[in-house]
Amino acid sequence: MVKWTSAVGAAQLARQLGSQQDRPAGPGTRRPPAYRALADGIRLLVLEGRVPVAARLPAERELALALSVSRTTVAAAYEALRNEGFLESRRGAGSWTAVPAGNPLPARGLEPLPPEALGSLIDLGTAALPAPEPWLTRAVRGALEELPPYAHTHGDYPAGLPALRAMLAERYTARGIPTMPEQIMVTTGAMGAIDAICHLFAGRGERIAVESPSYANILQLMRAAGARLVPVAMAEGLTGWDLERWRQVLREAAPRLAYVVADFHNPTGALADEDQRRRLVELARSAGTVVVVDETMSELALDEGTALPRPVCGFDPAGSTVITVGSASKAFWAGMRIGWVRAAPDVIRSLIAARAYADLGTPVLEQLAVNWLLSTGGWERAVAQRCVQARENRDALVAAVRRELPDWEFEVPHGGLTLWVRTGGLSGSRLAEAGERAGVRVPSGPRFGVDGAFEGYVRLPFTVGGAVAQEAASRLAAAAHLVRTGAPGTTEPPRTFVA
Repeated sequence: MVKWTSAVGAAQLARQLGSQQDRPAGPGTRRPPAYRALADGIRLLVLEGRVPVAARLPAERELALALSVSRTTVAAAYEALRNEGFLESRRGAGSWTAVPAGNPLPARGLEPLPPEALGSLIDLGTAALPAPEPWLTRAVRGALEELPPYAHTHGDYPAGLPALRAMLAERYTARGIPTMPEQIMVTTGAMGAIDAICHLFAGRGERIAVESPSYANILQLMRAAGARLVPVAMAEGLTGWDLERWRQVLREAAPRLAYVVADFHNPTGALADEDQRRRLVELARSAGTVVVVDETMSELALDEGTALPRPVCGFDPAGSTVITVGSASKAFWAGMRIGWVRAAPDVIRSLIAARAYADLGTPVLEQLAVNWLLSTGGWERAVAQRCVQARENRDALVAAVRRELPDWEFEVPHGGLTLWVRTGGLSGSRLAEAGERAGVRVPSGPRFGVDGAFEGYVRLPFTVGGAVAQEAASRLAAAAHLVRTGAPGTTEPPRTFVA
């Protein structure tokens, strides 16, 4: 019985392997044999989830031609992977990827660490902070007080609780964007919102234009939906979008959707200015492309004097081009799985109708908690508290990385939760793997790109501060040393660190 469930072409695998930069050879360090380097490269792609488990690999001859190496090199690499448990083969069926017994399956997204791993491993994989207390507790208590009338109903509200829809509409109106409750649908987080939008607008095989880099979990969601992702490079530094690139992609690829993060972009932290927002909407309208704008970071301005431009939907008064997605997850707490969509009423009606075949609705208690926060002023106070914490963490992390890794390059964003770091020529994939051994979990750059881009980057979130930030940077420096020197795949386990 054939055990592979998908296939990776020789050209695709060659591109992904080619994105992995050779590690610098230190004094007295020998480069590994060609077959060993190839086996390591494929193993990294499997561990990162960029080549799925149970994916059929190209035949030896095909991959040898694509890589311009001998068939003997590929055969030796495949044999090494089989011996290590990362490859299985059967005569007549080919070879497919696997993971050794006892190893966790690789994840394409950025799932949080389980609580039992937090004592020995510093988690820089997830851009999420602990809940801002006492506001979470107060919101839940307030929600419980409002719950009894809803408990006498069926509890299914596919569009969201009317009170919360009205409150969210009122907040958009206060921002200068007149909005009716009929233009709001409450969802289970921003991921639930974007998943629903993709299924409504972009069927399997449709093109979706995405910033390059972009948010890893959204990229994977779109891949899983069968979308064809079209990357559009960001402008240099923190200057936002490259409008000429967007003009070219929208004209030539004619994508059905475009996904952007205008406010404190994840992962770079860039903030698109008002002119960029206006021009992107004009370009998308001309191309017939619907722009999905992710506003989940929009309230996380960390530096005083940072002026936020007008929301992107403010340049689309007819509501035909822009769909806006918001969430409580980044601004308040990731455990509060409440998101929302703002769009034209006919789009909202279509999303609500489609929801009958998905999750039916969002939990009532959490909606009541968010509504309590928004209606009492608790939201603003909790977000202000969150911004202070994120700013302190950012400053501590920046200082620690500059001390421990002075050759790493980055620009410090004025908001958001992430730092996008160029790693001085080191492979981000190899750093992520070495980081696990050194006691720090960090996502590599290719998770945020399309088809192997950004191998020389990692993303560092502002989730730790003080002594923990210093320890995280020290462990990253240890991981960088492992990569530079080509140290063996094992090292002493990291000591337990308590903040």
